Amino acid sequence: MEVTGVSAPTVTVFISSSLNTFRSEKRYSRSLTIAEFKCKLELLVGSPASCMELELYGVDDKFYSKLDQEDALLGSYPVDDGCRIHVIDHSGARLGEYEDVSRVEKYTISQEAYDQRQDTVRSFLKRSKLGRYNEEERAQQEVEAAQRLAEEKAQASSIPVGSRCEVRAAGHSPRRGTVMYVGLTDFKPGYWIGVRYDEPLGKNDGSVNGKRYFECQAKYGAFVKPAVVTVGDFPEEDYGLDEI
Repeated sequence: MEVTGVSAPTVTVFISSSLNTFRSEKRYSRSLTIAEFKCKLELLVGSPASCMELELYGVDDKFYSKLDQEDALLGSYPVDDGCRIHVIDHSGARLGEYEDVSRVEKYTISQEAYDQRQDTVRSFLKRSKLGRYNEEERAQQEVEAAQRLAEEKAQASSIPVGSRCEVRAAGHSPRRGTVMYVGLTDFKPGYWIGVRYDEPLGKNDGSVNGKRYFECQAKYGAFVKPAVVTVGDFPEEDYGLDEI
């Protein structure tokens, strides 16, 4: 085979292997020896350099030659952009062995051991007093949360169960109904008002996540914050939803 000189210092080739089913497109220097080239392929295909046999295929995927001279330069072979170099593994590994991550032993560490390490994100947050390790910020957040809860409780105390009401939530037209529940819930923190609307304008039947707070037909029930509820003399309105 006649070896021709090339001027480009690098070449872009596809790498395939007998150990996996995918191809990788990589750029390499033509000045690498085949021995050095194999070392670079180790991390890519998972085969030890000493167990590699290299085959060169052209752009048309026809076999050209073997790259079997360890001290020869990659550029001394007819390797052009778009060619494929196939790595045949002789280590005894099987096809797909390095693709099945379920077979890789996972590294685990206990919470106690992790807390003792000084090179972790948790350790950095503690030293810097950031996030949940900022006691002043956490205390302030707890105070603000308690204030919001107290405000909601005061608002909720003025909304008796059984009252007629109007709900004015942002992004929705006013909706009328009857107050069916006032208090804390399991689905979200804070105080909530359970309303049975006069028309099917709600989201549930008075239950959320399997827990029932009041009884009503499907799509007639909703839970809203006390701040958007006004109690008073609100007679039922005909929304025309039953008309055909």
